[in-house]
Amino acid sequence: MPAITSGKVLVTGANGYVATWIVKSLLDAGYAVRGTVRSESKTKHLRDLFKSAGDRLKLVVVDDITKEGAFDEHVKDVSAIIHTATPVHLNADHPDEMIVPAVQGTLGILTSALKHGSSVQRVVILSSTAAVFRNNPDPSKTLVLDESSWNDEEVAQCREKGRDATALVKYRASKTLAERAAWDFVAKHAKESGLRWDLVVLNPPFVFGPILHEVDRPESLNWSTKDWYEYAIKGKLSNDALVNIGGNWIDVRDLAQAHVLALQKPEVGGNRFIISAGPYKWQDFVSAAHRLVEKIPAGNTFYDPSKAQHLVVYDNKKAINALGIKYRTLDELTKDTVEDLQARGWL
Repeated sequence: MPAITSGKVLVTGANGYVATWIVKSLLDAGYAVRGTVRSESKTKHLRDLFKSAGDRLKLVVVDDITKEGAFDEHVKDVSAIIHTATPVHLNADHPDEMIVPAVQGTLGILTSALKHGSSVQRVVILSSTAAVFRNNPDPSKTLVLDESSWNDEEVAQCREKGRDATALVKYRASKTLAERAAWDFVAKHAKESGLRWDLVVLNPPFVFGPILHEVDRPESLNWSTKDWYEYAIKGKLSNDALVNIGGNWIDVRDLAQAHVLALQKPEVGGNRFIISAGPYKWQDFVSAAHRLVEKIPAGNTFYDPSKAQHLVVYDNKKAINALGIKYRTLDELTKDTVEDLQARGWL
């Protein structure tokens, strides 16, 4: 597909944590944006935030992304689609309560693009490294995963255990099955009738960084940012946990920019990309925050980051090479997030 460097882009779930930054990145790059939100009440913050964009930002209500034809009207006359809308909650009882909406929402936007998106050239789906993850069979070594990895293990766990599967396993299975469904859809229809557009999928790990979406208090933060606030700033983890618990991370602003780059690089169609800055232990963020603000608890002062053992690390070379993405450092993310929290009076 040709590079999409201008025109109108549909962003689903436009009021979400990552999506609001995506909207900003698109507007800053000169695109027009049509954003979907679940209710009219979700539009005011975005309109106020991006007032300078004028008529380059249009917001529409899609109250249920799983309804058949929910996106039919909204995919018309757009050059590209960025799909971020998906259930991100960990309180489902049966796995299907999380899996079915995730899969239906993904297939719904693709079906609308197929039937009504005559001007669509590329669809970018925000997935997760939850769909890439595998448990490390040998904790004495670091397991390095790349885009060839799929989390079929936890999909099988969900099928076997049903309601007894952990909330995190249900979530990861939902992300895996939703992304699988997207690639299967594209393969099927490309073979049967040809597609006017291609697909790119981005797979980030834990997403941290400054807040742009509408949040009135720390308790209302999205999952990953709430963890960052409580663990890196408020001292909610023990000193032992701080040096043993972690994962992989990405700055929300870099993830947003990756979506723009995925539109602008014609050759990346048909690929999934891990968008990860690297691994962390929570003490890494605690130390960075404490250096900035002394009243933030120092955590485990005996921690040596050079000796940290990371169970799983995601290989990010493909995105660096193909998308040309540049990642912010952990210190940059921490500084900007701390300043954001201070400006909000939360620190």
